[in-house]
Amino acid sequence: MARAVARALGFTYLDTGAMYRCAALAWPRDPATLDIAFDGDRVLCDGEDVTAAIRTREVSEKASEVAARPEVRQALVARQQELIAGGDYVAEGRDIATVVAPDAEVKVFLTASPEERARRRAAELGADERVVLQEMAMRDQRDSGHGRTTLEPASGAQPLDTTGLSIDEVVQQIVERVRT
Repeated sequence: MARAVARALGFTYLDTGAMYRCAALAWPRDPATLDIAFDGDRVLCDGEDVTAAIRTREVSEKASEVAARPEVRQALVARQQELIAGGDYVAEGRDIATVVAPDAEVKVFLTASPEERARRRAAELGADERVVLQEMAMRDQRDSGHGRTTLEPASGAQPLDTTGLSIDEVVQQIVERVRT
Protein backbone atom coordinates (compact mmCIF):
# COMPACT_ATOMS: atom_id res chain seq x y z
CA MET A 1 0.00 0.00 0.00
CA ALA A 2 2.78 2.41 0.87
CA ARG A 3 4.41 1.82 -2.51
CA ALA A 4 1.09 2.58 -4.25
CA VAL A 5 0.59 5.73 -2.15
CA ALA A 6 4.08 6.93 -3.06
CA ARG A 7 3.34 6.38 -6.76
CA ALA A 8 -0.01 8.19 -6.50
CA LEU A 9 1.62 11.20 -4.84
CA GLY A 10 4.83 11.20 -6.88
CA PHE A 11 6.87 10.63 -3.72
CA THR A 12 9.75 8.23 -3.10
CA TYR A 13 8.90 4.97 -1.39
CA LEU A 14 11.08 3.81 1.53
CA ASP A 15 10.67 0.18 2.53
CA THR A 16 12.26 0.11 5.97
CA GLY A 17 11.30 -3.53 6.40
CA ALA A 18 13.55 -4.35 3.44
CA MET A 19 16.39 -2.60 5.25
CA TYR A 20 15.93 -4.82 8.33
CA ARG A 21 15.70 -7.86 6.08
CA CYS A 22 19.03 -6.86 4.47
CA ALA A 23 20.57 -6.63 7.93
CA ALA A 24 19.20 -10.10 8.72
CA LEU A 25 20.52 -11.52 5.46
CA ALA A 26 23.99 -10.10 6.14
CA TRP A 27 23.98 -10.91 9.87
CA PRO A 28 26.25 -10.86 11.86
CA ARG A 29 27.83 -8.11 9.78
CA ASP A 30 27.54 -4.60 11.26
CA PRO A 31 24.47 -3.04 9.60
CA ALA A 32 26.12 0.39 9.65
CA THR A 33 28.54 -0.93 7.01
CA LEU A 34 25.85 -2.14 4.61
CA ASP A 35 25.15 -0.20 1.43
CA ILE A 36 21.38 -0.65 1.14
CA ALA A 37 19.79 0.99 -1.88
CA PHE A 38 16.53 0.90 -3.76
CA ASP A 39 16.23 0.79 -7.54
CA GLY A 40 12.55 0.92 -8.38
CA ASP A 41 11.10 -2.26 -6.92
CA ARG A 42 14.53 -3.86 -6.50
CA VAL A 43 16.44 -3.91 -3.22
CA LEU A 44 20.23 -3.80 -3.45
CA CYS A 45 22.65 -4.68 -0.68
CA ASP A 46 26.26 -3.85 -1.41
CA GLY A 47 25.31 -3.64 -5.09
CA GLU A 48 23.74 -7.11 -5.21
CA ASP A 49 20.03 -7.55 -6.01
CA VAL A 50 18.62 -9.23 -2.90
CA THR A 51 14.94 -8.55 -3.64
CA ALA A 52 13.92 -12.22 -3.65
CA ALA A 53 16.41 -13.37 -1.00
CA ILE A 54 15.09 -10.98 1.66
CA ARG A 55 11.46 -12.06 1.21
CA THR A 56 11.95 -15.66 2.27
CA ARG A 57 10.27 -16.86 5.45
CA GLU A 58 13.66 -17.52 7.09
CA VAL A 59 14.96 -14.01 6.45
CA SER A 60 11.63 -12.47 7.55
CA GLU A 61 11.79 -14.32 10.87
CA LYS A 62 15.45 -13.42 11.36
CA ALA A 63 14.70 -9.76 10.53
CA SER A 64 12.30 -9.49 13.45
CA GLU A 65 14.97 -10.92 15.78
CA VAL A 66 17.77 -8.75 14.38
CA ALA A 67 15.55 -5.64 14.57
CA ALA A 68 15.28 -6.14 18.33
CA ARG A 69 19.01 -5.48 18.69
CA PRO A 70 19.66 -1.84 19.73
CA GLU A 71 22.79 -1.47 17.58
CA VAL A 72 20.88 -2.61 14.50
CA ARG A 73 17.97 -0.25 15.18
CA GLN A 74 20.37 2.65 15.80
CA ALA A 75 22.25 2.11 12.53
CA LEU A 76 19.18 1.63 10.37
CA VAL A 77 17.12 4.41 11.93
CA ALA A 78 20.01 6.82 11.32
CA ARG A 79 20.14 5.76 7.67
CA GLN A 80 16.36 6.05 7.29
CA GLN A 81 16.37 9.54 8.79
CA GLU A 82 19.18 10.52 6.46
CA LEU A 83 17.21 9.29 3.45
CA ILE A 84 13.88 10.95 4.29
CA ALA A 85 15.53 14.26 5.11
CA GLY A 86 16.32 14.57 1.41
CA GLY A 87 12.80 14.74 -0.02
CA ASP A 88 9.20 13.65 -0.02
CA TYR A 89 8.92 10.05 1.13
CA VAL A 90 6.27 7.55 1.96
CA ALA A 91 7.84 5.26 4.51
CA GLU A 92 6.33 2.16 5.99
CA GLY A 93 7.38 0.39 9.09
CA ARG A 94 6.29 -0.30 12.61
CA ASP A 95 7.96 2.72 14.21
CA ILE A 96 8.23 5.30 11.44
CA ALA A 97 5.93 7.83 13.10
CA THR A 98 7.34 7.35 16.60
CA VAL A 99 11.08 6.95 16.04
CA VAL A 100 12.18 7.55 12.46
CA ALA A 101 10.01 10.56 11.56
CA PRO A 102 8.07 11.75 14.62
CA ASP A 103 7.68 15.19 13.01
CA ALA A 104 6.28 13.91 9.71
CA GLU A 105 3.62 16.14 8.17
CA VAL A 106 1.20 13.23 7.76
CA LYS A 107 1.19 10.06 9.84
CA VAL A 108 -1.25 7.26 9.14
CA PHE A 109 -1.58 4.22 11.39
CA LEU A 110 -2.97 1.31 9.42
CA THR A 111 -4.81 -1.40 11.24
CA ALA A 112 -6.75 -4.48 10.28
CA SER A 113 -8.21 -7.35 12.22
CA PRO A 114 -5.70 -10.11 12.99
CA GLU A 115 -7.66 -12.44 10.73
CA GLU A 116 -7.54 -9.96 7.84
CA ARG A 117 -3.80 -9.42 8.31
CA ALA A 118 -3.22 -13.19 8.36
CA ARG A 119 -5.40 -13.71 5.29
CA ARG A 120 -3.46 -11.08 3.33
CA ARG A 121 -0.05 -12.35 4.40
CA ALA A 122 -0.98 -15.99 3.77
CA ALA A 123 -2.14 -15.09 0.26
CA GLU A 124 1.13 -13.24 -0.32
CA LEU A 125 3.23 -16.16 0.90
CA GLY A 126 1.04 -19.01 -0.28
CA ALA A 127 0.88 -20.22 3.32
CA ASP A 128 -1.76 -21.54 5.72
CA GLU A 129 -3.77 -18.71 7.31
CA ARG A 130 -3.86 -20.35 10.76
CA VAL A 131 -0.09 -20.76 10.83
CA VAL A 132 0.42 -17.19 9.64
CA LEU A 133 -2.01 -15.91 12.29
CA GLN A 134 0.00 -17.64 15.03
CA GLU A 135 3.32 -16.37 13.63
CA MET A 136 1.98 -12.82 13.37
CA ALA A 137 0.81 -12.89 17.00
CA MET A 138 4.29 -13.97 18.11
CA ARG A 139 5.92 -11.27 15.95
CA ASP A 140 3.58 -8.59 17.29
CA GLN A 141 4.52 -9.59 20.83
CA ARG A 142 8.26 -9.63 20.03
CA ASP A 143 8.11 -6.31 18.15
CA SER A 144 6.36 -4.60 21.05
CA GLY A 145 9.26 -5.28 23.39
CA HIS A 146 12.49 -3.36 23.87
CA GLY A 147 10.85 -0.28 25.39
CA ARG A 148 8.40 0.53 22.63
CA THR A 149 5.06 -0.48 21.27
CA THR A 150 4.38 -0.80 17.60
CA LEU A 151 0.73 -1.67 17.99
CA GLU A 152 -0.54 1.75 19.06
CA PRO A 153 -0.67 4.90 16.92
CA ALA A 154 1.93 7.60 17.39
CA SER A 155 0.95 11.00 18.65
CA GLY A 156 -0.83 12.83 15.83
CA ALA A 157 -1.21 9.71 13.69
CA GLN A 158 -4.50 9.21 11.90
CA PRO A 159 -5.80 5.66 12.39
CA LEU A 160 -7.21 3.88 9.34
CA ASP A 161 -8.84 0.47 9.73
CA THR A 162 -8.28 -1.34 6.44
CA THR A 163 -10.32 -4.44 7.29
CA GLY A 164 -12.46 -5.25 4.28
CA LEU A 165 -10.97 -2.49 2.11
CA SER A 166 -9.18 -3.04 -1.18
CA ILE A 167 -5.69 -1.70 -1.76
CA ASP A 168 -7.13 0.95 -4.08
CA GLU A 169 -9.61 2.08 -1.42
CA VAL A 170 -6.87 2.38 1.20
CA VAL A 171 -4.57 4.26 -1.19
CA GLN A 172 -7.39 6.67 -2.06
CA GLN A 173 -8.11 7.39 1.61
CA ILE A 174 -4.44 8.02 2.40
CA VAL A 175 -3.91 10.25 -0.65
CA GLU A 176 -6.97 12.29 0.37
CA ARG A 177 -5.51 12.74 3.87
CA VAL A 178 -2.19 13.91 2.45
CA ARG A 179 -3.80 16.38 0.05
CA THR A 180 -6.07 18.00 2.67
